Formats: sequence, C-alpha cells, structure tokens
Amino acid sequence: MVRAKKHLGQHFLRDPEVARDITQALTGHREYRQLLEIGPGTGVLSEYLLDRNPLDLWMIELDRESVKYLKKRFPQAAHRIIQGDYLKWQPEEIFRDSYGIIGNFPYHISSQILFKVLETPHNIPEIVCMLQKEVAQRLASGPGSRRYGILSVLLQAFYHVEYLFEVSAASFHPPPKVDSAVIRLQSLPKPLLDCDPGLFRKIVKQGFQNRRKTLRNALKAFNLPPEVNQLKVLDKRAEQLSVADYVALTNLISPFWSP
Repeated sequence: MVRAKKHLGQHFLRDPEVARDITQALTGHREYRQLLEIGPGTGVLSEYLLDRNPLDLWMIELDRESVKYLKKRFPQAAHRIIQGDYLKWQPEEIFRDSYGIIGNFPYHISSQILFKVLETPHNIPEIVCMLQKEVAQRLASGPGSRRYGILSVLLQAFYHVEYLFEVSAASFHPPPKVDSAVIRLQSLPKPLLDCDPGLFRKIVKQGFQNRRKTLRNALKAFNLPPEVNQLKVLDKRAEQLSVADYVALTNLISPFWSP
C-alpha cells in the first residue's frame, strides 16, 4: 500500500460508500466525454470512475509511489496515468475538447487548483471535488455571508456551485484534523462575466482585500472620477455585492480605467 506523505498533504479516502457518492455526483453536464481526476492517490475514486461509460478517464498524480501503485492496480488505464504537478501541467497536451474534473483535492493547494481552472472555464463544464469543509462552504456562499470571498465571486461568474455533502475525518487514512465536504460546479448556460475580465478580477480582489472598508475606500487606488465615486453602490462592502453587481460596477468603471 502507498505511504501517505505529509509534505504532499496526502489523506487517502478509504470509505467506499463516500467514494461511490462522489463519483455519482458527476452528471456528465453538457455531455463531455473526457474526465480528469486530480490526485487519485490509491485509486479509491478511480475504481468507480473507470466503470463510468462513456467517460474516458485520465489521472494526474504528483507522487511517484502512487503512480507506480495505480499503474499496477489499473493496468488497463496505465497509459492514461500522468505523473506530474497539475498546477504546472498544460491540459491542452491531452484535452482538445471539453472535459470534466473530479478529485479529492490536496487541501493546501485546493484554491490554487480552482484558480487554474478559471484560466479556461469554457473548457471545463463540470467539477466535482472534495475540499476542506470551511473552503467548500466559502465557495458555495452568496452575498451577505462572511464566508463569501474572492474565489466565491470568480467561480460563480462561470459556475453554479452546489454544496453536496460532508465527509468526516474518519473516512480517511490518516484522518485529517478537519472535516471535508464535496461540492459540484456546473457551468452556467451563459457566463455572467459580460465585462472586462481583467478589471473585474482587480475590483473583486481589491474589494475583498479591504473587506472591512466600504468599496469607495477599498477602491481608492483606482482613482475613480467623481461621477463614479459618488455612486451609492460604493457605500457597500465587498461581501454585499452579487456577481451581477460586480459586473455592473466593472462596466461603470471600465471607461475611466487605464491599466
């Protein structure tokens, strides 16, 4: 059996019922045919996923010991097991069309994985992933919640985010010090991002990095002209705005913005 490595944040799922529930959460949204599992570890999810026709499963795993084990366990899929770091990997090496993502994401890099997804959200119509419970709650939260943050807004501009179910630490070996939760992201029929995406990100990040301030004060670095600076929406704090509100604000600021 593979030894869990602390420096890689490995906690191997060992509950087959939870594994089955996670894989059944995939809907095949928009009928994608290829699927990428990030961090398969010992293949508890992979076992169920390889039976999911017509999905063509690929796996990417950083740990060489895990890769060796997976290739022995699943010889029929050995050519689709990639040894590498997803954060540094170029998905276009394999995927020419849309593909889904699934995985028990290493908790210390789960946000980085999702930020990478946001580089090409049009290529990834569905994601089912297990995260630290607190992070999953944050991503599924809406305006007005203290948990609502930068990644909540950026993801919800492209995806409908569902908080599916929780998983106790006892379902893993070794058990983590936190509980976990599974979420599902499905691409919106039409992304809400009808504005300059770069400016949108800047406004969202600047607002939440100063979330105790009103947006008028948080966005001072933008040197907004009086006609924009007097808008009532700027009396609000970052967590009070919906994605649509941020899009509208971006479009109001855009004519006066020069990078």
